Amino acid sequence: MNDSSVPSVPDDSLSPAGRVAAIDRLVSHVWMVRAFLKHCDEAIDDDELQEIHRDLYDFMLALGPALASGDDAVYLKQAKKKLSKLRKATELFVAIQPEVSGHTNFQMAARSLQTAVDQIVPLVKS
Repeated sequence: MNDSSVPSVPDDSLSPAGRVAAIDRLVSHVWMVRAFLKHCDEAIDDDELQEIHRDLYDFMLALGPALASGDDAVYLKQAKKKLSKLRKATELFVAIQPEVSGHTNFQMAARSLQTAVDQIVPLVKS
């Protein structure tokens, strides 16, 4: 099974378990961007970058217990509850990324995060 295959548009035929699995695969991208931002030198003195990586972590942390217990309904409820925070953190990062650094690592992090969140949103809302 190819775990990288995630629908780019909401698939109404996905079961709750299928939506959780798809969201969880995309969260791996969010995790990598969060780790990059947390450990980059630019974040040491940048309150906005620190806020972004904390908000990304908050989204993922909220999903962990439901994922571990296999409770798809709670997972999707938590994802919906935390979705606005994830979206705001993503929008902020994409907006400030050129000011923070024009390095390819930052450009790709912004693109990766935006792509993952763009795919998470319809899965959470469907």
